[in-house]
Amino acid sequence: MTTITELWLENRRGGKTIGIGEGAPRISFTAAGPGPFDLHFTHDDGREETATVLGTQLVPWPFAPLSPRQGGELRAGSNDDALNVRIEAGLGDDWNADFVSPSIEADHHGPRPAWLLRASFDLTHVPGDIARARVYATAHGVYELELNGARIGDDILAPGWTSYGHRIRYQTHDVTDRLVRGTNVVGAWLADGWYRGHIGFDGGLWDIYGTDVALLTQLEITTTDGTVHPVPLTWSWFASPITAVGLYEGETFDARRFPAGWSTASFDATGWTPTTILPRVDFPARIEPPTARPVEQIETLAPVSVERQPDGRIRLNFGQNISGVLRVRVRAAAGHTIRLHHAEVIENGKLGTRPLRAATSIDTYTARGSGGEEVYTPRFTIHGFQYAELENWPDDLRDGDVEAVVIHTRMRQTAWFESSHHGLNKLHSNVQWSMRDNFVDLPTDCPQRDERVGWTGDIQVFAPTALRLFAAQGTLAGWLRDLAFEQADRGHVPQFVPWVECGFPNFPTAAWGDAAVIVPWEMYLADGDTRILAEQYASMRAWVDLVDGLTGNTGLWNGGFQLGDWLDPTAPPEDPGKSHTDKYLVATAYHVRTSRILADTAALLGNEEDAQRYAAIADRATRAFREEFISPSGRVVSDTPTSIAVALVFDLFENQAQAARAGKRLLELVEQGGFHISTGFVGTPIICDALVLAGSVDYAYHLLRQEELPSWLYPVSMGATTIWERWDSMLPDGSINPGDMTSFNHYALGAVASFLHQSVAGLASDAPGWERVRYQPRPGGGLSHASARYDSVRGTASIRWAREGETLTIDVEVPAASTGVVVLPGAGQEIEVGPGQHTFTESFRPANDDPAAPVVGWRKPEPVDA
Repeated sequence: MTTITELWLENRRGGKTIGIGEGAPRISFTAAGPGPFDLHFTHDDGREETATVLGTQLVPWPFAPLSPRQGGELRAGSNDDALNVRIEAGLGDDWNADFVSPSIEADHHGPRPAWLLRASFDLTHVPGDIARARVYATAHGVYELELNGARIGDDILAPGWTSYGHRIRYQTHDVTDRLVRGTNVVGAWLADGWYRGHIGFDGGLWDIYGTDVALLTQLEITTTDGTVHPVPLTWSWFASPITAVGLYEGETFDARRFPAGWSTASFDATGWTPTTILPRVDFPARIEPPTARPVEQIETLAPVSVERQPDGRIRLNFGQNISGVLRVRVRAAAGHTIRLHHAEVIENGKLGTRPLRAATSIDTYTARGSGGEEVYTPRFTIHGFQYAELENWPDDLRDGDVEAVVIHTRMRQTAWFESSHHGLNKLHSNVQWSMRDNFVDLPTDCPQRDERVGWTGDIQVFAPTALRLFAAQGTLAGWLRDLAFEQADRGHVPQFVPWVECGFPNFPTAAWGDAAVIVPWEMYLADGDTRILAEQYASMRAWVDLVDGLTGNTGLWNGGFQLGDWLDPTAPPEDPGKSHTDKYLVATAYHVRTSRILADTAALLGNEEDAQRYAAIADRATRAFREEFISPSGRVVSDTPTSIAVALVFDLFENQAQAARAGKRLLELVEQGGFHISTGFVGTPIICDALVLAGSVDYAYHLLRQEELPSWLYPVSMGATTIWERWDSMLPDGSINPGDMTSFNHYALGAVASFLHQSVAGLASDAPGWERVRYQPRPGGGLSHASARYDSVRGTASIRWAREGETLTIDVEVPAASTGVVVLPGAGQEIEVGPGQHTFTESFRPANDDPAAPVVGWRKPEPVDA
């Protein structure tokens, strides 16, 4: 039998398999060869079931369905090298506990404190031996659990941010090995978090989802005879050493107030106050398991430089812009207070904190004076930073005293890129880091300022890249649920999800609201799973129907609020939406695209009537676009790179002659612009693809390798370690862009990483779920080699091409469950290939290998070794 190398449930690759919401989860795996494949499931009651399957993707659960709490061991493969996974259903709706609160309301004068909660219980009289013990937990706020003096789980900022009025996620913790037969204590740290903390920009809001902060826990013991024993918990609370904390503001921790041993049985809890019980039935939100891995501490970074400042502060540069916190090891007298300041960049010799706006991002620690080393890591805040300063550090800084803790949703990396050009490699790394830093439970815009919300436009343009770089389906599936809820509440898709009423115009907006259709479609293309389309179908329909109505059923969306080609580099700092591209051209083009996607979705789901209806809407919108924005000769209104790129990539021209004319004009505009970026959020992700469609890989390479402002490599030349929000977030003189909206960690403009994989290296999917892989490298731009790898749901697909003289060698790997087609760039020949590794060699010298500089400002590429 063939070795199985990876196994997961549903589309949650790398996700947890305990506490799942499905009783009959679909099974997917990768294998080193063809089937059939043996699956064995041993139920907790001892029943054995075996099934033999042929496919590897989304295999229907072949065993008896699981009821809530039920589980067993799944063994996939032969006995010698089988994969063994514990699979267990969660609680379902079988909750019998209520929320408990230490604070049912609080003032709005500033960040509130966190609380400690504890409950003791005795297991002396539990009949029989304990087989399993589970804690199911969630909160209005953010929480961290302890049991008998030690932390439970690795979750950070649990339960995460959802549309709390509709749904809230719970976590399942295995505590079997942590219990004792006598008295046990479960404890919790609890703080405001997103639920009632200070969230949003332009002043932000308090108590968005409620005035209370509360904990919900259900502890259950299962004995070896299969009996489930609920353990009643009576909670009390006490003030924690966290005297003030906010996600934006930072955390203040007074270690002198820490009650040592508070979550152990020997602790004297006299003086603790009983919590207020808040009946669970009073809160309508559905309590459900998560679809993604939690936010966790992923890695730590040591500073790459340490510098004492004239004011006495110690400045640390960690060499990488991250989302996270500092961990410090302090030796100080009781009452000594240090402050930890954070920023992304340095400006005029100081931390560049102006772009943080109201997010002060200062953590404060007061030592308890134990005489030894005290270790502090903030629990309930998070910062975006590369630089930090220690204020009032008590002594000399030793190696290991301070490290940066990288915090984000744990995701399996699935893609790699490398080339002979250092700048492109660094650009790709920056894209990966920006995605990591902005996938903190949901896809956010930035991790540092007073915003950090799930902007729909950002993830809409970045979704194909996100799904290539990491196994992000679980995160996006959960976020799309919230999108549908917020959409239903407001009658349209808001600009960000979850929605926060903080003064931003809330109107249907093209390219932003279109995320309702495009994101689930890109998820389907990535893994071939139509279930996400079925789950989001009502939301997808509602968006397209709304826009069709806004056009008066004409297909032309030419009115209302629009963001257009947001952050066009020619827009002034104070007006980032002032693009040269017609906003209604963008709106109508997106209406065409999402209508077409919806028609295809309806057909995939077997709804032929809807398929015909939305195909007709798409045709009507296409005609409207052509009549309004394209001349008979192929000229496009606005005459900008974005307007032409949208028309080319979205296939909006009436005939090839028009497309060819427009493509020629696009090349003219890009050349006239000195091969500098002249596109914003809408145009940038597709401009290189458009140049290839226009017939010039050469021009795409010129644009890609430009280092002068504005360009992708300008931030790299300025030392960027993430993708900037603006092309000129930092000006050439080292000053920060004067606009109010400036971030050094936004992933949207990094969508070009898809072009690096698909065109520069030449690795692309040719069918949903990578059932067929296209290997079509486009050597040029002075590159001597490039490679890409993608761990698809069907196995690893990879390519590497290298040139030595005029000899081009291409090595490809086709997944075991896929087929491939190799397109040799010299002859243009297509070669069908099967699973395995293949090598091709041909004589090849691209026309764009060593081009003459066509304009002033474009510099001839110089060969750069990796």
